[in-house]
Amino acid sequence: RTTMKSLRFISAEAFVSNAEFARKSLGAVAHDLFPLLFKASYLLEQGEVIHDLVENWPLFDFNIGKLLGATLDYKEDLSHRTCSVCLESCLTGLRDYVLNQSSPYMKKLKVVDLTGIKDVEVQFCKCKKTMGRWARTQLLSKLCSDLLVYLQRAQCNPGTFEVSISVLIDLFVTERNYELVVQALLKKCSCPLKICCVAFRSDNLTLQKFFYIIKLTDPSLLRKLEIVHNVHLEMEHLEMLFNHIHFPLLMSLTLPARTFNVRRFTATDEQTLTNIGEKMGEMTQLTELSMSFSILTGRIQKILSPLKTPLKMLDVSNCSLNHADMAFLANSFHANHLEALDLSGHDIPELYPSTFFKLLSHCSSVLRSLTLEDCNIQDTHVNMLILGLSPCQKLQEFKFIGNPLSSQALKHLFTFLCELPMLKNVEFPVPRDCYPFGITYPIDDASVCRFDHQKYERVAEELNLILLQANRDDVKASTPLFGSYDAAVQETNNELGAYLIKSFKETLEKFTSSFNKTS
Repeated sequence: RTTMKSLRFISAEAFVSNAEFARKSLGAVAHDLFPLLFKASYLLEQGEVIHDLVENWPLFDFNIGKLLGATLDYKEDLSHRTCSVCLESCLTGLRDYVLNQSSPYMKKLKVVDLTGIKDVEVQFCKCKKTMGRWARTQLLSKLCSDLLVYLQRAQCNPGTFEVSISVLIDLFVTERNYELVVQALLKKCSCPLKICCVAFRSDNLTLQKFFYIIKLTDPSLLRKLEIVHNVHLEMEHLEMLFNHIHFPLLMSLTLPARTFNVRRFTATDEQTLTNIGEKMGEMTQLTELSMSFSILTGRIQKILSPLKTPLKMLDVSNCSLNHADMAFLANSFHANHLEALDLSGHDIPELYPSTFFKLLSHCSSVLRSLTLEDCNIQDTHVNMLILGLSPCQKLQEFKFIGNPLSSQALKHLFTFLCELPMLKNVEFPVPRDCYPFGITYPIDDASVCRFDHQKYERVAEELNLILLQANRDDVKASTPLFGSYDAAVQETNNELGAYLIKSFKETLEKFTSSFNKTS
């Protein structure tokens, strides 16, 4: 598929393709052409030109999402290209903008917005080397620290110290880059480049470090907070967080697994949960909530009823919800607004079929993403599922891996899915008849790959043929056996893997020590 380019864009490509000529000629270029040249340079991966464009940026703002997004001159959106060459040139260019000795009166730049970059699985840049969110956090923090060191040592133009640029960024902090980010945030007042954290993701951090750094980010500006995986946040810590820090603009909250466990609740815990619900009720912008892998049986109402703004995204996968929880969701004011819903890990057909379909009917006019993985959906439930999904005409994504469905049932379901006009992504299970007879669901990790791969490939081809015959080649169908692609996990998997091995080793040593004492 080729995207049409205007003559202006073709001319811009020709101009930047000769890097040496382009860099020498920038002084004579009209200011309003800089955005056009930036996108052309990014498309051609002309790192040196990108650096010089940013170093001499003549406008008040630099919004990378808008600059790389669809424009009249070139409609293709390049914001999903996290090309390392381009992004490093961009950030070093920003540092050199501050150091550039031209008159301070020429420097208009006040806001740099780096939040529009989208991390995706497949990259189209020629260098094939990406710079993910963690690496962008690392590089910007390093550049801010280096900049301060340089300014303190060098004889700079006095005007350099008057430069003040707010840099909006989605920070991603783990143990490995923690110290560097902390230093950059601590010295924010002195640095011409001022990190403004709009979204914050933390993984593999001790609670002490998490609480310290979250205060440094200026939580009053935070719109998205993700506390994931190896941050051992439990309910009492969450209450402490909400009691001491206010998040007036927070729109999206992701909590780590096992934050809540109602099976060991005391009367004090019930009050703690009530307090957390009330504090979340004060977050009037909150529309996205993820609480997967917590045990919330019978407590959904206590958490969600204080919310004053309807949720657009809710992830309660593997949360052991009961009928009362599902009834609350189906009848709550959230139901009519849910655009993304994840109920994975619940035996929907057995526990609450009618209540689930009531919830589905209420959100059908707005629902864009539905995830029902490991929900015990069998062949006998497919017709009912089709009936429930039929009104969901805005559905773009449907994920249902881990369900015991036969090849025949999948073909029947795919024939229906072709009729959903907005559908773009389907994640379907390995058919039950591809596994050995007697396999039990949910399938454990050790058995998940033990299926007839040739038979699966044949079925997958038939399912794709159903899509092609219905002129739906715009739909991507796949079976990610170990879950969907997560850019953040992918980028830091080496660090997280090392952490898990260390934790396992420590647990083993404690066990051995205890065993030796008793023997």
